[in-house]
This record gives sequence, C-alpha cells and structure tokens, in this order.
Amino acid sequence: MYLVKSPFWLRWLNPNLIWHKSREEKRIFLTFDDGPIPVVTPFVLETLKSFNARATFFCIGDNVRKYPDLFKRVVNEGHRIGNHTFNHLNGWKTADTIYLENVKKCANLVNSNLFRPPYGRGKRSQYSILNTQYSIIMWDVLSGDFDEDLKPERCLENVLKHTENGSIVVFHDSLKAFPRVEYALPRALEVWKAKGYSFETL
Repeated sequence: MYLVKSPFWLRWLNPNLIWHKSREEKRIFLTFDDGPIPVVTPFVLETLKSFNARATFFCIGDNVRKYPDLFKRVVNEGHRIGNHTFNHLNGWKTADTIYLENVKKCANLVNSNLFRPPYGRGKRSQYSILNTQYSIIMWDVLSGDFDEDLKPERCLENVLKHTENGSIVVFHDSLKAFPRVEYALPRALEVWKAKGYSFETL
C-alpha cells in the first residue's frame, strides 16, 4: 500500500522534511531512486537529455561502487546526486547506529548534502541526527513505478494527475521499475514540456 500523492497530514507530522518546492513557479523536480543501474540509468539519462531536463538521482552506495563509470556519467551530464544509504536500508527496521553508519558508508562514495530514506521510512531519532548534515528530501508525487502489478499506463496517469508547480516526483532507475519508467517518463515529459514546465535539480 502506498499513496501516490503525499497527504497534508503526513507533511504536517514531518515539517523538517522537504516534500515539495515553491508552488509559485512552473518547475518540476524529477528524482530517481536506487541507481545507478546498467540499461535503466542510461535510458533515463538519454530521455532527460532529449527534453533538456535535469534531475536528482538518489544513489545506493553499493551500486555506485559496482558501476562507478555510470555514476560519473550522471554527474557529468549535469544532474544532482543524493545519498540513499549504502544498502537501501529500511529505517523503521534498522537500529539507529547501523542506519547512520550505512548512510556514512554511502557518503564515502556520494558527496552530497541531500538524503532520501529508502521506502520513505525513517525514525525521528535518525532524522534528528541526519538533519544536522543533510536536507532530507521526500516527495509529493510517487509514480508507483516500483509496483510490478501497476500497468505502465496507470503509472503515467499517476504522475500526470498529481504533479503541480514545485512537485518533487519519484521515479526509480531500477530493473524492477523499468517497464513502467520506459513507458511513463518520456510521455510525461512531453506533456509537461507542452504545458511550459521546466525540469530542475534540487
């Protein structure tokens, strides 16, 4: 179970986390979690380039270790990088000391002041420490591309229906998400561009 649009009460309960940017300007902040991964990340990069779009990639440290050249390509093409832990840990299920060490391990490879908790799940005790070093980035639109039961057309509908000025939108450059990302990303970008949106990094 997941919510495509982050509800007001969730944002209200966690005011120190970043859920969206200014609603005043026609800007969308695309984010991609869990990479870099061969095939998928290059597809995302090529698609973004074709629309002159910039995005923010929340990288898993272990994937950066495995695919350093692909990570460098993300950086060299003008995108922003964020920390997504080294092993994609669920903060709710992980002791604080282990979780924070895992973030630090990722930071040895990913030099960034942006952090996104995998699954969007972290404890207040973890956030209170991480907030001293990072801007913790959540989202207000979740594409659902990780859901293997979700049809690609519905993934596209999710983002087109709920994205507005200043939205932080979550996609994944992962193998599991690829069938939905491959379909939804270029089509969404085409619609948003026609509406006059720009695509910027966090």
